[in-house]
Amino acid sequence: MKVLVIGYGLLGKEIIKQTGWDYISRSKDRIDFTKPWTYEDHLKNYDCIINCVANTDTYSDNREDHWNTNYKGVNDLISICNKLSKKLVHISTDYVYANSKKNASEEDVPVHCPTWYGYTKLLGDGCVQLNSNNYLLIRCTHKPTPFPYEKAFVNLIGNFDYVNKITEIIIKLVKANAVGVYNVGTEMKSMYQMAKETSENVKPVNTVCDPGMPSDVSMDITKLKNFLL
Repeated sequence: MKVLVIGYGLLGKEIIKQTGWDYISRSKDRIDFTKPWTYEDHLKNYDCIINCVANTDTYSDNREDHWNTNYKGVNDLISICNKLSKKLVHISTDYVYANSKKNASEEDVPVHCPTWYGYTKLLGDGCVQLNSNNYLLIRCTHKPTPFPYEKAFVNLIGNFDYVNKITEIIIKLVKANAVGVYNVGTEMKSMYQMAKETSENVKPVNTVCDPGMPSDVSMDITKLKNFLL
Protein backbone atom coordinates (compact mmCIF):
# COMPACT_ATOMS: atom_id res chain seq x y z
CA MET A 1 0.00 0.00 0.00
CA LYS A 2 1.43 3.35 -1.06
CA VAL A 3 0.61 6.14 1.38
CA LEU A 4 0.74 9.90 0.85
CA VAL A 5 0.53 12.42 3.68
CA ILE A 6 -0.96 15.84 2.98
CA GLY A 7 0.47 18.47 5.32
CA TYR A 8 3.72 18.98 7.17
CA GLY A 9 2.66 20.26 10.57
CA LEU A 10 3.30 18.66 13.94
CA LEU A 11 1.46 15.41 13.17
CA GLY A 12 2.42 15.20 9.50
CA LYS A 13 6.11 15.55 10.34
CA GLU A 14 5.92 12.84 12.97
CA ILE A 15 4.11 10.40 10.68
CA ILE A 16 6.73 10.97 7.99
CA LYS A 17 9.53 10.63 10.55
CA GLN A 18 8.24 7.28 11.82
CA THR A 19 7.34 5.78 8.42
CA GLY A 20 9.24 7.50 5.61
CA TRP A 21 5.97 7.85 3.69
CA ASP A 22 5.80 10.45 0.93
CA TYR A 23 4.17 13.80 1.60
CA ILE A 24 3.08 17.00 -0.05
CA SER A 25 2.80 20.39 1.60
CA ARG A 26 2.30 24.06 0.95
CA SER A 27 5.97 24.90 1.49
CA LYS A 28 7.44 21.99 -0.50
CA ASP A 29 4.94 21.60 -3.33
CA ARG A 30 3.10 24.95 -3.30
CA ILE A 31 -0.24 23.27 -2.83
CA ASP A 32 -3.25 25.16 -1.52
CA PHE A 33 -5.69 22.89 0.30
CA THR A 34 -8.54 25.27 -0.50
CA LYS A 35 -7.77 24.88 -4.23
CA PRO A 36 -7.97 21.15 -5.04
CA TRP A 37 -6.56 21.55 -8.54
CA THR A 38 -3.19 22.43 -6.96
CA TYR A 39 -2.76 18.97 -5.43
CA GLU A 40 -5.03 16.50 -7.26
CA ASP A 41 -2.35 15.18 -9.62
CA HIS A 42 -0.10 14.33 -6.66
CA LEU A 43 -2.64 11.78 -5.40
CA LYS A 44 -2.85 9.59 -8.47
CA ASN A 45 0.02 7.19 -7.70
CA TYR A 46 -1.00 6.37 -4.12
CA ASP A 47 -3.50 4.02 -2.51
CA CYS A 48 -4.10 5.84 0.77
CA ILE A 49 -4.21 9.57 1.46
CA ILE A 50 -3.71 10.87 5.01
CA ASN A 51 -5.10 14.36 5.51
CA CYS A 52 -3.22 16.23 8.22
CA VAL A 53 -4.28 19.69 7.03
CA ALA A 54 -6.48 21.76 9.33
CA ASN A 55 -6.97 25.21 10.72
CA THR A 56 -6.38 24.47 14.40
CA ASP A 57 -6.63 28.01 15.75
CA THR A 58 -9.27 27.30 18.36
CA TYR A 59 -9.50 30.95 19.38
CA SER A 60 -9.89 32.49 15.93
CA ASP A 61 -13.15 34.23 15.07
CA ASN A 62 -12.37 34.00 11.35
CA ARG A 63 -15.23 31.84 10.14
CA GLU A 64 -14.09 31.87 6.50
CA ASP A 65 -10.63 30.44 7.14
CA HIS A 66 -11.98 27.60 9.27
CA TRP A 67 -14.84 26.94 6.86
CA ASN A 68 -12.61 26.77 3.77
CA THR A 69 -10.02 24.45 5.35
CA ASN A 70 -11.85 22.26 7.85
CA TYR A 71 -15.10 21.84 5.94
CA LYS A 72 -15.02 22.84 2.27
CA GLY A 73 -11.44 21.67 1.79
CA VAL A 74 -12.26 18.29 3.30
CA ASN A 75 -15.31 17.95 1.08
CA ASP A 76 -13.18 18.67 -2.00
CA LEU A 77 -10.63 16.06 -0.94
CA ILE A 78 -13.36 13.46 -0.45
CA SER A 79 -14.58 14.03 -4.00
CA ILE A 80 -11.09 13.60 -5.42
CA CYS A 81 -10.39 10.43 -3.41
CA ASN A 82 -13.71 8.96 -4.54
CA LYS A 83 -13.00 9.83 -8.17
CA LEU A 84 -9.51 8.31 -8.02
CA SER A 85 -10.59 5.34 -5.84
CA LYS A 86 -8.25 6.26 -2.99
CA LYS A 87 -8.74 5.51 0.68
CA LEU A 88 -8.98 8.65 2.81
CA VAL A 89 -7.55 8.80 6.32
CA HIS A 90 -8.88 12.00 7.84
CA ILE A 91 -7.47 13.40 11.08
CA SER A 92 -10.19 14.96 13.16
CA THR A 93 -10.15 16.06 16.79
CA ASP A 94 -11.47 15.18 20.22
CA TYR A 95 -12.90 18.71 20.28
CA VAL A 96 -16.02 17.33 18.60
CA TYR A 97 -16.82 15.79 21.99
CA ALA A 98 -16.45 19.08 23.88
CA ASN A 99 -19.54 19.78 25.99
CA SER A 100 -20.82 16.31 25.11
CA LYS A 101 -21.31 13.44 27.54
CA LYS A 102 -18.33 12.23 29.51
CA ASN A 103 -16.41 9.26 28.15
CA ALA A 104 -18.24 9.59 24.82
CA SER A 105 -18.16 6.71 22.33
CA GLU A 106 -18.24 6.80 18.54
CA GLU A 107 -21.99 6.17 18.72
CA ASP A 108 -22.73 9.18 20.93
CA VAL A 109 -23.82 12.52 19.46
CA PRO A 110 -20.84 14.90 19.39
CA VAL A 111 -21.62 18.42 20.54
CA HIS A 112 -19.08 20.95 19.39
CA CYS A 113 -17.44 23.55 21.54
CA PRO A 114 -18.64 27.09 20.78
CA THR A 115 -15.85 27.92 18.33
CA TRP A 116 -15.54 27.95 14.54
CA TYR A 117 -12.78 25.37 14.91
CA GLY A 118 -15.00 22.88 16.73
CA TYR A 119 -17.97 23.57 14.48
CA THR A 120 -16.12 23.20 11.16
CA LYS A 121 -14.22 20.11 12.30
CA LEU A 122 -17.55 18.51 13.17
CA LEU A 123 -18.94 19.44 9.75
CA GLY A 124 -15.87 17.90 8.12
CA ASP A 125 -16.45 14.70 10.09
CA GLY A 126 -19.99 14.54 8.79
CA CYS A 127 -18.84 14.99 5.19
CA VAL A 128 -16.38 12.12 5.50
CA GLN A 129 -18.95 9.75 6.97
CA LEU A 130 -21.67 10.71 4.52
CA ASN A 131 -19.76 10.99 1.26
CA SER A 132 -16.48 9.07 1.37
CA ASN A 133 -16.47 5.65 -0.31
CA ASN A 134 -13.52 4.38 1.73
CA TYR A 135 -12.34 6.13 4.87
CA LEU A 136 -10.72 5.99 8.28
CA LEU A 137 -11.75 8.92 10.49
CA ILE A 138 -9.50 9.50 13.49
CA ARG A 139 -10.47 11.71 16.43
CA CYS A 140 -7.49 12.64 18.58
CA THR A 141 -5.32 15.36 20.06
CA HIS A 142 -1.53 15.31 19.83
CA LYS A 143 0.80 17.60 21.75
CA PRO A 144 4.44 18.52 21.12
CA THR A 145 7.07 16.86 23.27
CA PRO A 146 8.43 18.04 25.56
CA PHE A 147 5.47 20.08 26.78
CA PRO A 148 6.32 23.61 25.57
CA TYR A 149 4.22 25.80 27.84
CA GLU A 150 4.79 27.18 31.33
CA LYS A 151 1.28 26.26 32.50
CA ALA A 152 -1.08 23.33 31.96
CA PHE A 153 -4.77 22.89 32.76
CA VAL A 154 -5.25 20.74 35.83
CA ASN A 155 -8.97 20.19 35.17
CA LEU A 156 -8.85 19.61 31.39
CA ILE A 157 -9.50 15.87 31.05
CA GLY A 158 -9.05 13.76 27.94
CA ASN A 159 -7.24 10.95 26.14
CA PHE A 160 -4.73 13.27 24.50
CA ASP A 161 -1.04 12.45 24.48
CA TYR A 162 2.28 13.44 22.96
CA VAL A 163 2.50 13.42 19.18
CA ASN A 164 4.93 10.49 18.99
CA LYS A 165 2.55 8.25 20.94
CA ILE A 166 -0.56 9.26 18.99
CA THR A 167 1.33 8.82 15.72
CA GLU A 168 2.31 5.26 16.62
CA ILE A 169 -1.35 4.37 17.06
CA ILE A 170 -2.41 6.07 13.82
CA ILE A 171 0.25 4.17 11.87
CA LYS A 172 -0.95 0.87 13.32
CA LEU A 173 -4.51 1.62 12.23
CA VAL A 174 -3.43 2.61 8.72
CA LYS A 175 -1.26 -0.46 8.26
CA ALA A 176 -4.04 -2.70 9.57
CA ASN A 177 -6.45 -1.17 7.01
CA ALA A 178 -8.89 0.01 9.68
CA VAL A 179 -12.06 1.65 8.38
CA GLY A 180 -14.75 3.80 9.95
CA VAL A 181 -14.54 6.12 12.96
CA TYR A 182 -11.98 5.62 15.71
CA ASN A 183 -11.32 7.53 18.90
CA VAL A 184 -7.53 7.51 19.21
CA GLY A 185 -5.76 8.20 22.48
CA THR A 186 -4.24 6.72 25.58
CA GLU A 187 -5.45 6.46 29.17
CA MET A 188 -7.54 9.35 30.48
CA LYS A 189 -5.57 12.08 32.20
CA SER A 190 -5.44 15.81 32.84
CA MET A 191 -3.34 18.07 30.66
CA TYR A 192 -1.28 18.88 33.73
CA GLN A 193 -0.57 15.20 34.41
CA MET A 194 0.60 14.76 30.84
CA ALA A 195 2.72 17.91 30.95
CA LYS A 196 4.49 16.78 34.11
CA GLU A 197 5.85 13.76 32.24
CA THR A 198 8.19 15.97 30.23
CA SER A 199 8.25 19.30 32.09
CA GLU A 200 9.03 19.25 35.79
CA ASN A 201 8.47 22.97 36.28
CA VAL A 202 5.08 23.28 34.59
CA LYS A 203 2.51 25.07 36.75
CA PRO A 204 -1.13 23.98 37.18
CA VAL A 205 -3.90 26.33 36.07
CA ASN A 206 -7.67 25.96 35.91
CA THR A 207 -9.67 26.27 32.68
CA VAL A 208 -11.91 28.79 34.42
CA CYS A 209 -9.15 31.24 33.46
CA ASP A 210 -9.82 30.41 29.80
CA PRO A 211 -13.57 30.41 28.97
CA GLY A 212 -12.93 29.20 25.43
CA MET A 213 -11.34 25.96 26.59
CA PRO A 214 -13.59 22.93 27.23
CA SER A 215 -12.78 21.08 30.43
CA ASP A 216 -13.72 17.59 29.24
CA VAL A 217 -12.85 16.04 25.88
CA SER A 218 -12.74 12.47 27.16
CA MET A 219 -13.46 9.63 24.76
CA ASP A 220 -14.30 5.95 24.99
CA ILE A 221 -11.35 4.16 23.34
CA THR A 222 -12.68 0.62 23.77
CA LYS A 223 -13.14 0.19 20.01
CA LEU A 224 -9.50 1.14 19.44
CA LYS A 225 -8.23 -1.24 22.11
CA ASN A 226 -10.28 -4.13 20.76
CA PHE A 227 -9.07 -3.54 17.22
CA LEU A 228 -5.42 -3.47 18.24
CA LEU A 229 -5.61 -6.59 20.40
